[in-house]
Amino acid sequence: MPLFGAFLADSYLGRFLTIALGSIASLLGMLLLCLTAMIPEARPPPCNPFATHSCKSPTSAQMTLLISSFAIMSIGAGGTRPSLSILIAFTGIVYIQDHLGWKVGFGVPTILMFLSAFFFFLASPLYVMKKPSKSIFTSFLQVLVAAYRKRKFPLPHTDLSYKWYYQKGSKLVLPTNKLWFLNRACIIRNTGKEMAPNASAASDPWNFCTIEQVEELKALIKVLPLWSTGIMVSISTTQSSFPLLQAKSMNRHITSSFKIPAASFGLFSIVALIVWVALYYRVVIPLASKIKGKPMWLGAKQRMGIGVFLSCLAMVVSANVEKIRRGRAIQEGFMNNANEDSQMSALWLVPQYCLIGLAEAFNAIGQIEFYYAELPKSMSSIAMALFQLGMGFASLTASVIVSTVNKITSSGGKDSWVSKNIDKGHYDKYYWLLAVLSFINLLYFFVCSWIYGPAGIELVSEIKDGQIGE
Repeated sequence: MPLFGAFLADSYLGRFLTIALGSIASLLGMLLLCLTAMIPEARPPPCNPFATHSCKSPTSAQMTLLISSFAIMSIGAGGTRPSLSILIAFTGIVYIQDHLGWKVGFGVPTILMFLSAFFFFLASPLYVMKKPSKSIFTSFLQVLVAAYRKRKFPLPHTDLSYKWYYQKGSKLVLPTNKLWFLNRACIIRNTGKEMAPNASAASDPWNFCTIEQVEELKALIKVLPLWSTGIMVSISTTQSSFPLLQAKSMNRHITSSFKIPAASFGLFSIVALIVWVALYYRVVIPLASKIKGKPMWLGAKQRMGIGVFLSCLAMVVSANVEKIRRGRAIQEGFMNNANEDSQMSALWLVPQYCLIGLAEAFNAIGQIEFYYAELPKSMSSIAMALFQLGMGFASLTASVIVSTVNKITSSGGKDSWVSKNIDKGHYDKYYWLLAVLSFINLLYFFVCSWIYGPAGIELVSEIKDGQIGE
């Protein structure tokens, strides 16, 4: 949905209308979700713990209401990702849901979403609203069609600027050599037939495109391999349900009267992310620049690579911690119980959460900066959508991995690695599997980075002082 939202924002609606519709859809979806908690008839009755087969399945209407709320929120997420603070979500909202129930737990975020949308519309007179002048996706399709139609046409032997079609006043008068087969889309074969009478536009944009159009498509295609390396990172960093089971089975008491909610442990990832970002920009960069005597910083690709490595390290730590936790649970005799009284402190999970937060700080922020730097300004909405699209692919891929692992490891009547009973399962082996996949992804990243070459350095041609320069 974020990719579709970017398409609407860049091509048709503009950013204001896209955010406005996204805010309304998000609010509507959350209201429907609230109804599933507020109205007893909107959900199945509670199960009777003292009777076998006492849980009733939801009706078609109840499932339709629930799935509709998720679908509408997904549509809203395509236009906007509203949030006052993710720290509030991991602390205040989680505490409310644990102690006051789902009615209040869903109600508070819905009220916050309403306030978010209300203040957004309230400030609308202050915004600068500009509708897009062209459809970027239509432009991509035109380049592909034009290049295909001219697939048998030979490329010019010399880089003379008059052989290529570029917009008036553009710095791009020659296409780059990468993905050269797309350059055919902007070759001028016959000026009289291919150019409109005013010579400022192509007579058939599906057969004749500008250099700018070709380079925009090239930029998107070129970043896709490096974009794909972020999918495995997102798989590793969004394993929230399994650490939640681990935390619930461990001793979460800070004092005799207070224990950390299991869902709040994700806060450690966010804190690690925020602390590192602050240290990086306020301490690391100034100190390194002072020592070297010149501006120093980590490039976007370097940070992405460090994030890939840290995601692999996080899975290795997770596997070892889970092996220790499971061993203690068996030793303490909690194999068949909920083992909430386990003596092993849940603070053992903090290192893996911190590594996950650091992996996100490096990879996620590096990805977003990389897309914004490498893609043209006209594709700014797509730059952010690429990152969110990667997270969507990661979610689907993670589901496939879990289903495959469950099917293979539970064959022959054995307990699955990802059994609902965390002590009977082998989540440590599952984490080792993710660690191996993350290591392979690290090698894949090195290959993609080498093929891509230096980021932000493209040999483009422009007219300087009446001459063609690079």
